[in-house]
Amino acid sequence: MMKKIQHIAYPLFFIVMALLPALLDSRWLVVATTFVIFTIVALSQDIVLGKAGMFNMGQALFFGLGAYTTAVLNAKFGWPILATLPVAILIPAFFGILLAGPIIHLRGDYLLVATIGFNIVFVQAVQNNLGGITGGPNGIFGLDMLSFPGLASFEHFMPYYAALAALFFTLFVINNLESSMMGRALHYLREDDLAAGSIGINTRVHKIFAFAMGAGIAGMAGTMYANQYSAVSPEAFDFIQSVLFFSIVIVGGSSVPGILLGVFVMFVLPEIFREFATWRYFIFGFAMIFTMILRPRGIWPAKFGRIPKAFTEKGRENGQQ
Repeated sequence: MMKKIQHIAYPLFFIVMALLPALLDSRWLVVATTFVIFTIVALSQDIVLGKAGMFNMGQALFFGLGAYTTAVLNAKFGWPILATLPVAILIPAFFGILLAGPIIHLRGDYLLVATIGFNIVFVQAVQNNLGGITGGPNGIFGLDMLSFPGLASFEHFMPYYAALAALFFTLFVINNLESSMMGRALHYLREDDLAAGSIGINTRVHKIFAFAMGAGIAGMAGTMYANQYSAVSPEAFDFIQSVLFFSIVIVGGSSVPGILLGVFVMFVLPEIFREFATWRYFIFGFAMIFTMILRPRGIWPAKFGRIPKAFTEKGRENGQQ
């Protein structure tokens, strides 16, 4: 049943999102683009936290790494934005592997603290103009915009549709991951990594894989962010952003609909009620408390690993005999 709903809901969602710019002014187009980009980052966080069950609170590090990779290559070396995209995916993925290696054996709070530390180090490094190329506290400005030949008249909409294409790619990757052998292994890791190891799953390799994939997708979102604003600065990738992405996955329930709802509540509703925008952390904090009390598995819990109906019915019949 859930698969049938997804087959209808996903195409409908993308049709609505594709038509949305025709109904929005420039301000709301920026809000919609930000919603799409932050959804990609939250989904990348879900790979590590929701799929693999690892407490990573440093996802803004990889988001920022992708954005700064694009900014540096474009502003300092003259690369077109599109050409920077593969590098902006590979470099965060590489750092995901590099940083995860020494800390992957940590669990729970210890892993959480380590990832917070990495995020803080990244922000301090770019604020101090690392290598003379990150622009210091002011960041990097004046980036080119993504453009394609013959589509100059649609340049205003290009950041939105580029981000939407990236979201489509992200959902495609995650959907295939969930039905793959690797996805099932990550699910077993989330439930009990000791039991997963006892049945032959290489827990270290799979955990590092989750970090690398989540980092690469977050890096792709970073390119979309740099393309949208034609600028990057350190405060956009600080620890608070990582907390928000972490919270969205927890409150949403580690499912695509839940994450979409979480991003909408966190980043779109404050724009609708702009006079209350400064209260968004206050409101979101209470929403987290009530959600954990009323729905401890999240607003829209993920469905994975359910016993097929045929087996449950057969078991019930055997029990009645």
